[in-house]
Amino acid sequence: MNQSHIKLFIPGPVEVSPETFCAMSQPMIGHRGSGFQDLYASIQPQLRKLLFTQNPIFLSTSSAWGVMEAAVRNLTSKKVLNCCCGAFSDKWFDVSKRCGKEADQIKVEWGQPILPEMIDAKLKTGQFDALTLIHNETSTGVMNPLADIAAVMKKYPDVMFIVDCVSSMTGVKIETDALGIDVLLAGTQKAWALPPGLAIFAVSDRALQRAATVPGRGYYFDFLEFKSNHDKNMTPSTPSIPHIYGLKFKLDQIEKEGFENRLARHLKMATITRDWAKSRGFEMFPKAGYEAITLSCVKNNKNIDVAKLQKALKDKYKVLIDGGYGQIKGKSFRIGHMGDETPATVTELLGQIDDCLKTL
Repeated sequence: MNQSHIKLFIPGPVEVSPETFCAMSQPMIGHRGSGFQDLYASIQPQLRKLLFTQNPIFLSTSSAWGVMEAAVRNLTSKKVLNCCCGAFSDKWFDVSKRCGKEADQIKVEWGQPILPEMIDAKLKTGQFDALTLIHNETSTGVMNPLADIAAVMKKYPDVMFIVDCVSSMTGVKIETDALGIDVLLAGTQKAWALPPGLAIFAVSDRALQRAATVPGRGYYFDFLEFKSNHDKNMTPSTPSIPHIYGLKFKLDQIEKEGFENRLARHLKMATITRDWAKSRGFEMFPKAGYEAITLSCVKNNKNIDVAKLQKALKDKYKVLIDGGYGQIKGKSFRIGHMGDETPATVTELLGQIDDCLKTL
């Protein structure tokens, strides 16, 4: 390991193991040949099992934002309702408008969750044919009540249910088909513990039927192009093949660990971090009961100098935590505990934070 390397405990990108980088370094193959088709086909059953879906799972060489924009462009014919509870969900509303779509928002104060009754009140107007929800709002550490919201969505079968689980996929169980999710999407740089640059998304048959009726989908992110190529075990355009090698490696690792064990490990890391924060006199930023499992957003109610804490951790221990995002920068700090991290590595980090807090 490079001695100058700063280990990442931010909410993403996260640390990538040497073994993962090694898996990504396999010889290059043609993306239109049988070697790639075999690789693509081999990971589909594992992906479907992990995401609890029979839907096709597509791979996009982009950040998750590419697919977030694509979902709006492919599935909104009438009007999209964007659920806004932090920086990234707020931005989705802006993206919808930039795509030329009619859009409205449910907007709550940062730290508060989106509640099912809020969605029900909006959808009963009949104005909307698509809804976007961020499961884990990474900027605030809020995990929205996905199952409760899904129950409301089932009352509105003509409204496409689009869910960003960028910072929850593989760290939290998401039963895609049972929840009636039409598009489930994530990037690989968070709980997957892969480098940024690949997005993974499952698309329902209902969503593909809707896309076929919507003009102006473009080409690069056209869901129908993804489906026609998927049927041949290919992608519409040249993919990042090293990422897909890495994805295969991570899927095998997850299978070896056991998904239930993985979920328990993530919950344990979250519990350790929350307990540490409270025992040190801090408060959690999200409303109680809606805290994320893959990262912790801690309220800076003790008014420490967060930038100085970050610098002390980098200088003394070569680790990095996040100093708060957007309008809560300095008023909070975020600790990522996902991917390949363990209760032991998180506990070690918290001890290092304790040490550095003494010097502030």
